[in-house]
Amino acid sequence: MRHDRTVLEVVDGPRLARARWALMGLFMLSGLMFSSWLARLPSVRDALGMSPSELGAVLLAGAVGALLAVTVAGAVVTRWGGRVSLVLSSVGFAVAFVLLGLGPAVGSVPILAVGVFLNGVSFAIGNVPLNVESAGVERRLGRTVLPHFHAAFSVGAVLGSLLGAAMAQLEVGLLAQFVGTGVVGLVWRLASVPHVVLDTAPVVRSAPHGGTSDDVVAVGPRGGGLRTALGAWRERRTVLIGFVIMSAALSEGSANDWLALAVVDGFGRTEAVGAIVFGVFVSAMTLVRILGTRLIDRFGRVLVLRVSGLVSMAGLLVFGFAPSLAIAVAGVVAWGLGAALAVPIGLAAASDDPLRAAGRVSVVSAFSSIAHLAAPPLLGLAAEHVGARHALLLITAAMVVSVLLSREVERPVDQPLDRPDAAPGGARPGSPSADAGEPVPVGVGETDVLPAEGVLVPTRRGAPA
Repeated sequence: MRHDRTVLEVVDGPRLARARWALMGLFMLSGLMFSSWLARLPSVRDALGMSPSELGAVLLAGAVGALLAVTVAGAVVTRWGGRVSLVLSSVGFAVAFVLLGLGPAVGSVPILAVGVFLNGVSFAIGNVPLNVESAGVERRLGRTVLPHFHAAFSVGAVLGSLLGAAMAQLEVGLLAQFVGTGVVGLVWRLASVPHVVLDTAPVVRSAPHGGTSDDVVAVGPRGGGLRTALGAWRERRTVLIGFVIMSAALSEGSANDWLALAVVDGFGRTEAVGAIVFGVFVSAMTLVRILGTRLIDRFGRVLVLRVSGLVSMAGLLVFGFAPSLAIAVAGVVAWGLGAALAVPIGLAAASDDPLRAAGRVSVVSAFSSIAHLAAPPLLGLAAEHVGARHALLLITAAMVVSVLLSREVERPVDQPLDRPDAAPGGARPGSPSADAGEPVPVGVGETDVLPAEGVLVPTRRGAPA
């Protein structure tokens, strides 16, 4: 009888460390490119003479691209591996940034829209393997670290907002800035890809040492392609986590798209000031993402997510009704503090089971894309009637949803982080030996070890190996 089992290889210390820091770099690069483009939205709008609703419609193209791409991203990772997805994403980003600069330079809204669309596609294709690999690093370390990767994104976003503000102040052309950013990003990504693929390597099937052709071991992604990836849509918990991610995406994404414009239009300030306030928002998020791992390990995902939603809601209300910019900035700080951990908590919850992580991350990412699909036109229309600052108050409803569904992100009892007694030599995850990169078993219920192969076989509790 054929026994088909999926395994994850043991990763030695140096390789795990390289993967961790290379992933950090890729997250930071994504934040830098994303934020540097968004910080120049006032210049893009003015160069093309667009109204808020027209700009919202163009931004909608990015959400459409991301939604279309994310429906197949999980299948691409599952069948062909994360390296293929990351290379496609890298090339797509480079082309997209050329188009983002070319559209305003030649006065073409369609060219800009194509660039925004391709930017959304590239983000979605690369987002699934990046988050699955980050969750894999977290499992191997045996402690919460996923928010650190999103903190790296936030650090990049701070740098990007400062870059955008500096380029605006120096009156650097959009084409020069975006083409230069695209080229640097392409080189950086292609150099990093070989080091980050651990859990999403292509499937390799082989018989265990001393076994027969009927004893087959699958190494790498779990196979099944589109059918396996789409199966996650039938899982109640995954879909509800998707709504949590949607709420978080509305909060964070609306700030990304509209905060700088809300400051410029709502308080009559310059584009540079708007970019700086957006940088304050991202800085607040970064601080909590760096320190928040201790909060999650101590208080749990559910409580942290609930408190985050309430703090974020309060901050947004202060920003929307503040009589002065100084008070509004205080609201922006609270908004950013509360918005920081919702996305990494949701993605970690979707990745609890490494055997189905790619498909589930694809599903919850689709909810994020739906949020980005709906928010730009709705907020754009609202902004024309009440202004961008007051239009942002609409997303407080999404924060209520996130608080109400917070229970869904709780870690399943049969899928804890790696047990302290599972680390080789009795090392506790988080201890010097574990942090130094000692191979730590992947915690998915019980774990069978095949010494001859140097791999771990995740199995269900009570299920035969």
